[in-house]
Amino acid sequence: MVSVPARQGLEAVDILRRAPGDGVGPVLHIEGGGTLVFVVPAGTAAGWDVPGSTCTETDGRGLRLDPRTAPDAAGTDAQGPHEEEPALKGQDVALPAPPAEGCDWLLPPGEADLATDPAVLRRALGEAARLIEAADSCR
Repeated sequence: MVSVPARQGLEAVDILRRAPGDGVGPVLHIEGGGTLVFVVPAGTAAGWDVPGSTCTETDGRGLRLDPRTAPDAAGTDAQGPHEEEPALKGQDVALPAPPAEGCDWLLPPGEADLATDPAVLRRALGEAARLIEAADSCR
């Protein structure tokens, strides 16, 4: 999971969403801390070196983002996880609750790719930092 200041993260989300083909995975907003957290593939922390951000290895304790829980025909899900195929992007799924108190999904699982490609995120964060620097120098 890659944590960045909210301003830079929001710029990066905009950049990623406008880019053709390269999707953005789930993103959490940490309230009060002014932080966005991007979900990235396991193993990303070992090679993460982007200034102003932190990549945390979850050691298998991370979020389960393979959305298999879907509402039944009545729109409820009293039975818990279904043993069905994973939901397709754009298909209605029951979203997991945010993983901690004080945070909420900016881009929830099921509305986004399973994880953001680290190389694509690195470029977007760099572009976002340059945009913010340019905007701040105009003040």
